[in-house]
Parts: sequence; C-alpha cells; structure tokens
Amino acid sequence: MEMEHINENTIRVLIGNEDLADRGITFLDLLGNHKEVENFFYSILEEVDIEDEFQGSEAVTFQVLPKSDGLELFISKNASVEDVPNIGSFNDLSSDEASAMIRKQLEANYTDETKDLIDDSIRSYVLELDSFESMVQLANEIYVKSMLANLYKYKDKYFLQVMFFLDEVSVTEIENEWSRLLEFGHQSSVTPEVLNEYGSCIMERNAIELTRYYFH
Repeated sequence: MEMEHINENTIRVLIGNEDLADRGITFLDLLGNHKEVENFFYSILEEVDIEDEFQGSEAVTFQVLPKSDGLELFISKNASVEDVPNIGSFNDLSSDEASAMIRKQLEANYTDETKDLIDDSIRSYVLELDSFESMVQLANEIYVKSMLANLYKYKDKYFLQVMFFLDEVSVTEIENEWSRLLEFGHQSSVTPEVLNEYGSCIMERNAIELTRYYFH
C-alpha cells in the first residue's frame, strides 16, 4: 500500500489487490457488505493518519476509484460535499448509507476489467413479479443471506433484480433460492441494464427486507 499527502487536507492511498487480500477484503465486499466497508475504510484511515490529523476532524470524506490492480482512495478533511465532487462524508451516514455511497462510486467509475471481475463473481437474475402483492408475499416468506435485491417498476410491471455473491454462497444454494423465488413470478428477458436506464427503482439493495418491514 502506498500513501502520499496531496496537500494538508487530502491523502491519496493506493491499495493493491494484495493489500486487499491481506486484510481479508474482496472487491465484492465493498459492494455488498456494509460493515466491511465501514471497518475497512476507517482501518485505512487509522493506518495512514499517523498523527491523528484526519481522525480528529469533524468532516472526513472519502472518494474511491477502482483500478484493475486495486483501489485508489482519496481521504479529505474539512471539505464539504459541495466543494469536492463525487466525495461523500461518512460522518452523518448510517452503515447502510455509507455502503451505498461507496457502491455507487465504484459502479460509476469501474473499468471494463473491474466489471469483468464483478460479472464473474455475481450471479444475477431478473424476476418479473405477478403483481406487487406477490412481492409482499415473497418478502414475508423468503429469507436469503448473501443476496442483494433491487425492485423496479417498468411498463406498469414489477421486476425484482437479485444478485448472489459466488464467494459467499454455492451454485447449488443459488439455484435452490432462485427456484423458490420463481414461485412468485417468472424469469424475465428484461435485462438489469434496461431496468436501470428505463425503469423506476423503487427499492435498492435491500428490497426484500424493506418490503417486509413496510408490508408485514
């Protein structure tokens, strides 16, 4: 891991894939595991901020840019979100919100090589639901770990995009869970890209849990 002070308010950290592996972190953890996101970035801050110049600041912001050989992390202090584009502050965010912020930064900036890594490590499906009532029923009957779910509305129909992490669940388990989900709809030919561009995202990342919470 390499570190340099860009100026008195910003540290630039280069985190290689070997550094991630040494810390037991994968790129997918940063997309899906909010606790890993929080612990990882603050551990990096603690490691590079030897004189506690940044940890004592009221506003610490992070910008993360994925690279084919790791991550490039910018840590800034005393900078507002308005002053530093694409950087978000963790101070006023919950763990889930911080994770979502980092995930959006990664998705907005990843390279084709990084996209290939994600594609090879995630099994994604799109379920066209019979109705919104089917979503409510699904949420109250299905409990799945190691899965992200986005709920979209597109052309007056409801679609659930589900993403399983292959490093956390076996292919057999994925197939079993997908079979259960198919009880509430059918596999759609509509792609996640179409839903993301033309559909309306109603619930992101934790659609099943949120639906269960609001419609139990």
